[in-house]
Amino acid sequence: MPTSEARRGPSIIDTPQSPTANARAFAPGRTLRQGAKVLPEHARGHNRSLVLQTLFHQGAMSRADLSRETGLTRVTISDLVAELIADGFVAEIGVREASGPGKPAILVDLDHAGHRIVGLDLSGSDTFIGAVLTLDGSIVARHEVPLPADEDVVTTVVDLARRLVAEAHAPVLGVGVGTPGVIDDRGVILTAPNFGWAGFDLEGALRSALELPVLVANDANAAVLAEYTFGGAPDDVLLVKVGRGVGSGLLLAGQPMRGSRFAAGEIGHVTVGTDGGPQCACGKVGCLEAWLSVPSLTKRLAEASDPDAHEGILRDAGERLGIALAPVVGTLDVSEIVLSGPAELLGGPLADQAVEALRARTLAPSNDDEGVRVRMTEQGQDIVLRGAAVMVLSGQLGVS
Repeated sequence: MPTSEARRGPSIIDTPQSPTANARAFAPGRTLRQGAKVLPEHARGHNRSLVLQTLFHQGAMSRADLSRETGLTRVTISDLVAELIADGFVAEIGVREASGPGKPAILVDLDHAGHRIVGLDLSGSDTFIGAVLTLDGSIVARHEVPLPADEDVVTTVVDLARRLVAEAHAPVLGVGVGTPGVIDDRGVILTAPNFGWAGFDLEGALRSALELPVLVANDANAAVLAEYTFGGAPDDVLLVKVGRGVGSGLLLAGQPMRGSRFAAGEIGHVTVGTDGGPQCACGKVGCLEAWLSVPSLTKRLAEASDPDAHEGILRDAGERLGIALAPVVGTLDVSEIVLSGPAELLGGPLADQAVEALRARTLAPSNDDEGVRVRMTEQGQDIVLRGAAVMVLSGQLGVS
């Protein structure tokens, strides 16, 4: 469920209403969340999103409550709620328990059964995962398919998406896809070596095949959206996703940061230390990915003859992670780092050592004795799927 706090950040100045324009609402230059009225020429789309955002984070309330929370007039709220009910996004759910004289207020809330979202996670080592989600991020159906041969990737993804759409049993708001690779703001895969893609318009290909709104983003960038919307992360957060490789997603002031070349967060091939280290698949020595990826860590742990050495191996990997992240934390003043991956590897000694390394290499604010916080996500293996749902919610409804 989303956090109850209706949060944060400055308002979006322009909220387009066409699916194509909305598809990039989570791109750089736009904050994810909006919280105030805007100019009249942009008001209708913005105010629809403002009502949906308020219900998304605060739950059921009366029209009068919505008016007070949003600052919109009761007439405007009545109009918008009627429109959103007709569109299947809001529903009346009954009356509030009477607490005094007068007619009890009718409560409205998001119509969680009115639409569905399809999320796809292409970041797995052995499988692709897909799910049907409600508007509040709950998974109601999921399927996994084996990782296909390179020439069959798109066909496999389309078939998986079609299967999920057929099982949605409600109108599908859109399809969100989290995938490895460097991806531009139009959903074009600039490079994804694991799939042999370069300059491939995955978003366009899926949209054409499915005839639905489609949004494609890097899997770590999708994951940090899930942590922001469903995991209670603050406006400034760095998520490190560890799996077959190592990547990260970054939000600053509630806004996704993707970089001038769409490669922000590609920390896996940062060299950590000058003491050599394992050979990386990229050809360099001592890349963070060579120390920290799940295959690398698992292999070193398996090769350790003494089980007591396991903690040292994990602490060493945590030290390397802290070395890689210290300049980012020092430059951007990020206060929270979230780890996503196998808890048995990343939690405990590895996370503890990463914190120690960060505190040793950065200057903690004088009013903060603890400095940066490092924690495991509670989203589990569904974090990319739920982040893909946030992409659709943000792009199509202005909700995050």
